[in-house]
Order: sequence, then structure tokens, then C-alpha cells
Amino acid sequence: MWDAWWFTYLLLPGLIFAARICDVTIGTLRIIMVGRGRKYLAPVLGFFEILIWIVVIGKVMENLGNIMCYLGYAGGFATGNLVGIVIEEKLAMGMLVVRVITRKESNELVAGLRESGYGVTRVPAKGGQGPVELIYTVIRRSDMEDVIGMVEKFNPQAFYSVEDVRAVSKGVFPAHGSIYERGIFGFPRIFRKGK
Repeated sequence: MWDAWWFTYLLLPGLIFAARICDVTIGTLRIIMVGRGRKYLAPVLGFFEILIWIVVIGKVMENLGNIMCYLGYAGGFATGNLVGIVIEEKLAMGMLVVRVITRKESNELVAGLRESGYGVTRVPAKGGQGPVELIYTVIRRSDMEDVIGMVEKFNPQAFYSVEDVRAVSKGVFPAHGSIYERGIFGFPRIFRKGK
């Protein structure tokens, strides 16, 4: 009797919770891969995401009278979203464009970015309150904190925006890279765009 209760109300919902974390985490990463144009990795992730989901939903449907299975399913979904986002942040995959708009002289900022190995384009422009400079740089996602730190150091009053870039052709980047560019655990990247 105790073994059946333990399995039905603790172990089964716990397994559903854990499996749901896995499939939603994989799904979150798959969506990110689709957005970044990783056409070979996204379907592989999708296969495992749906395989896990089918098994989990089957167990929930077998136990429709068990509220703990519903809670495990919903809790796993919520937690899986969080875990997927955290993993994506840690992997720091992809490229970003940083746009800085400044009224202050930007020579120090541009020199600092270039000394750190970043390619920089500076364009004179006219803003709502007079002349400004637009500074553009395309960076690896893993370098975002360093670049924003430089902007705030050299010109704390500057306006900046950061956006995802789907594809980059040529450019100037520092020698280091994210785990995606280097390959996981030092192995070279397998799923390259356009290959």
C-alpha cells in the first residue's frame, strides 16, 4: 500500500517534473537555434523534445485522477523555461550589434574598443538636440558585458542599444570566443551555418 502511494503521488510526479524540465529546456534551445538559423541542430533538438513530451503526456493521461501529475507537469514546464534561458545565457551563442549614440567626443571609446580587438564604425549624425556620433560594433554575445562596461566607462551618458544578429560576413573580433565558436569542450563545431 505504502509503495503504491509513494510511486503514485511522489515518484511519478517527480519523474514527470524532471522530464518536463528536459523537454522544455530542449524546446527553448531549439527555438533559439531556429532564430539563429542553425538548420541542422534545430531538428535534432526538436526530435528529442517531442519524444520526451510524448512519453510525459502519455503518463499524465494514464493518471488523470492524480493532481500531483498535473502539478509536476506544470512545474516542470515553468522550470524548463528558466533552465533553457540560463543555459542559453551561459553558452553565449551568436552575435550582437551594439549601437552607441553619443554627443560627447568618442575618440577614447573607439580607441578602447579597437585596442581590445573589436571592429568599430563611427558615423557623424544629427540628433534631436544637435550633432551626435553613431558607433557600431558587431560582437560575440559572450563579449557583451565587456563592451557595455567600456561604453559606461568612457561615456556613462551615452545611449546604447544591443540587438541580435542572425548572420555576419567578415569582421574584426577578439581572438577568444564563446563555447559555441570554440566548440563544446574543445571539440570543433559540427553544425556550421551553410555547410
